[in-house]
Amino acid sequence: MPGLSISRRGLLTGLSVLGTSAALGACGAKTGSDTSSASGAKADTSGDTVKVGLLNSLSGTMAISEVTVHNALLLAVKEINAAGGVLGKKLKPVSQDGASDWPTFAEKAQTLITDDRVVATFGCWTSASRKAVKPVFERNKSLLFYPVQYEGLEQSPYIFYVGATTNQQIVPALDYLKKQGLTRLYLVGSDYVFPRTANKEIRAYAKANGMEVVGEDYAPLGSTEFSTIVNKVKDAGADAVFNTLNGDSNVAFFKEYKSAGLTAKSLPVLSVSIAEEEVKSIGTQYLEGQLTAWNYYQTTPGAANAKFVKAYQAAYGKDKPTSDPMEAAYISVHLWKAMVEKAGSFDVADVKAAADGITFDAPEGKVTVDGATQHVHKTARIGKVGADGLITEVWNSGTPIEPDPYLKGYDWASGLS
Repeated sequence: MPGLSISRRGLLTGLSVLGTSAALGACGAKTGSDTSSASGAKADTSGDTVKVGLLNSLSGTMAISEVTVHNALLLAVKEINAAGGVLGKKLKPVSQDGASDWPTFAEKAQTLITDDRVVATFGCWTSASRKAVKPVFERNKSLLFYPVQYEGLEQSPYIFYVGATTNQQIVPALDYLKKQGLTRLYLVGSDYVFPRTANKEIRAYAKANGMEVVGEDYAPLGSTEFSTIVNKVKDAGADAVFNTLNGDSNVAFFKEYKSAGLTAKSLPVLSVSIAEEEVKSIGTQYLEGQLTAWNYYQTTPGAANAKFVKAYQAAYGKDKPTSDPMEAAYISVHLWKAMVEKAGSFDVADVKAAADGITFDAPEGKVTVDGATQHVHKTARIGKVGADGLITEVWNSGTPIEPDPYLKGYDWASGLS
């Protein structure tokens, strides 16, 4: 898995690649011809179909999580085409493999925009991949719909953040732990942007809320050696572990955790990047009783979710679970469709202008796009892994939470950005 053990250097390399890529400049017409924002890349809308980009890790350490997101995107495209397409045009998905490598993500993003001439791109998972492609989409004035929860402290005029930002996942998770009396935290994460930034935010929250961080450790993405970290966790006197590991490192971590005699009862772990698909891959015997923080679970009640689960399992297998990132990816395509139809145009500037207030009856519940931040109002949910491998909600925020990516509504967060 080249590049994964040096993820931060890989990100810098990716940004260097971006700086040497050729910039594109073209103005186009709207629906029915080439379309773009001023000085942006041309998207081809001249035929009966338009191309949409799917940018996911179909190989490498992140494939454990991203392949199912890719499948959910394909499901949304299929549904939209079955209903007549968008502005009378069918969608043609074009897939590119980011291969769990940040420079590759940047290169593939440029390919989708320049060579494939897509009208929008859906994908990325890690914040490192998002940071790598961000200047590509900004330079080309092309849209990315990002489906995964992230650390916040970011906005881009060319990214719609459909997963949770900090105040819709991490802050509610900390509130929940505090209410349970679990105030001594050990932080374990993968060594890249999201965990390090999230843990900086967690430390600020803890200081202001009578909590204590008793340890903090990182492992390279793809790492399978956790004996040292787990032993440190075991000896730290923590009440709970806050887990920001990503990808298949979670498999090794939780196996080592159980081997060390640690359980959900003796020392609970709250994870923010483990969903139903990862539970299946890791093994329920290692995760039963552990906590997660998301905005959606396969068990979330409601007709929209029942329809989504049924459609996904009909397409990919009745034993295949759904998860939060999959659901966010799925609704991202539907939200984009609603924006385009409200705008009456595929033009990026028109789509952005039409975004504010767009709503969708999503599997997670009603979601609404905030045009100012290009984030989405989402309900926070804490869940517990069951013996059946599914996650059952034990708490929710009651109503969707307005996105606050820079945590402006929290005094303790001043100075974080």
